[in-house]
Amino acid sequence: MGTKSPFKGRPSSHFLTKKVLPYTFYAILPLLLFQLYFYPSPLFYSNLTLISSSTPPARGPTDEESFNETPCDFTNGRWIHDKRGPLYNGTTCGTIKDGQNCIKHGRSDLGYLYWRWKPKQCKLPRFDPKRFLNILRNKHLAFVGDSMARNQLESLLCMLATASASKLVYLDGEDNKFRRWYFYSHNVNVSIYWSPFLVRGVEKSNTGLNHNKLYLDQIDEKWADEMNGFDMILLSLGHWFLHPAVYYEGDNVLGCHYCPGLNYTEIGFYDVLRKALKTTLKTIAERRGNNGSGVDVVLTTFSPSHFEGDWDKFGACSKTKPYVEGEKSLEGMDAEMRQIEIEEVDAAAKVNAKRFRMFRLEALDVTKLSLLRPDAHPGPYMYPFPFANGITERVQNDCVHWCLPGAIDTWNEILLEVMKKWEHQSRRVGGT
Repeated sequence: MGTKSPFKGRPSSHFLTKKVLPYTFYAILPLLLFQLYFYPSPLFYSNLTLISSSTPPARGPTDEESFNETPCDFTNGRWIHDKRGPLYNGTTCGTIKDGQNCIKHGRSDLGYLYWRWKPKQCKLPRFDPKRFLNILRNKHLAFVGDSMARNQLESLLCMLATASASKLVYLDGEDNKFRRWYFYSHNVNVSIYWSPFLVRGVEKSNTGLNHNKLYLDQIDEKWADEMNGFDMILLSLGHWFLHPAVYYEGDNVLGCHYCPGLNYTEIGFYDVLRKALKTTLKTIAERRGNNGSGVDVVLTTFSPSHFEGDWDKFGACSKTKPYVEGEKSLEGMDAEMRQIEIEEVDAAAKVNAKRFRMFRLEALDVTKLSLLRPDAHPGPYMYPFPFANGITERVQNDCVHWCLPGAIDTWNEILLEVMKKWEHQSRRVGGT
């Protein structure tokens, strides 16, 4: 009578299928939903999100990491040994400029990789690339300035690459001076704009001028013209102001720095640096301070070099360990350049906080911690295997820029702490 069940006579299988499995499914389902909501798999999350410039992706879960509201002075501290080493290496990151890829170029004393900056009164957390990208989601971070800006940018790209892949989507200019990368996972753009003075300048060349020309009352529109597309700007300047230059305000010559034969007044470069920074910060605030979602600005302070003697002499920067506290003091030009930058950032922040509600500004004060790292420059390893044919008395050295990975990665750890602070302030103001 009727169709005989295929499970007739197999009570154990029938019980498992009809009773146990359904109950197990309904018990596990809420757990799976809980897991996906609060701890989504990166693959699952990225596959669900359609990302484009016109349709921003839905924001992921809010970071629940606690934030210490007590201000932290990252300036004062010491370098301590850290056996963990860097997040990346010279072979796993493809965006390192050859001149800073010290491992690839044969540097064998790798002790410089195993140090961490320890502030005196607080903790500097290890860089969290996912947190950085989450804060920057749907935004554009622009590095603007000299080769130190590029050095810091390439450090950041390598650190972020440990969590998410990027694609080079724009390339222009001699020596790739204008580039942009896109992180599809978070709809983030990170770019570099070459502008060593931040204000308008005409650079010296082998076939033209033997000095730079700076127009201190005019912003450099090669980057400023695209400012409306930036959500965050990281500025870097300093070393190019040491070069011979003639300075202008409007059509008037103010003077020059090291310009024999031109019959101009020698005025040095400290006041010039101050004027260029004033013009830059004032222009950013006026153009973006009340425009749209505003803009966040960070100025990385002057990074000292560590030449000992001639730049092309063997051993120009050959130290293999950081200076210990008290062994090296911040003084002279390094101290003066940093002081001007700190003063101008503080002054601009106070003035523009009253005038522009959508303008945030802070100095990333890395001068002292960088001063204590004479061991972390490329030195002769700016070129591949400089001693392959033996040691020579004369060899070119780079004692200005920083090996990647290396000490400069700390700059981006502190940058993330600034961003976390701003994010916390925004949530508090917004009531979230």
